[in-house]
Amino acid sequence: MSDAPAWIREVVRDSYWGEDVNCATAMLRVLARSLGMELHPQVFAAATGMHGAGCYGAQCGLVEGGLMFLGIMGRKNNLPVAEIEALCRAFAAGFEDRFGSLSCRVLRPQGFAPGQPPHMCEDLSVRAVTWAVDWVGARDGVAGGPEA
Repeated sequence: MSDAPAWIREVVRDSYWGEDVNCATAMLRVLARSLGMELHPQVFAAATGMHGAGCYGAQCGLVEGGLMFLGIMGRKNNLPVAEIEALCRAFAAGFEDRFGSLSCRVLRPQGFAPGQPPHMCEDLSVRAVTWAVDWVGARDGVAGGPEA
């Protein structure tokens, strides 16, 4: 976690421990902040169950939050649907290459059993959102790059 910028560690930690929200929401918050963008509260409402499909262990919420953000940014920048889809595919492939899977069951092999400590993915989340900020920032046509 030490390689991540302090502000990312802070946003993730506050998202988890201060507000008890999920990884998809943390990803959306960090990406939006990195680009100086405000997201509508309904976007965060839509991300409510996106942490392994409501703890089912399906697609990771860190991936889902990133994909949601790419759709929002793509539409904001008037990209064609096919280009947004290509960006989402590339994001998913990059995430899988970097972290080994898109599946919450693989990334969080202990699952969501009762009695486990909360927010067990905090370290993974910090690493994933840091990667995502760099990934999105490298695509000028999507977002214009992160703020300095």
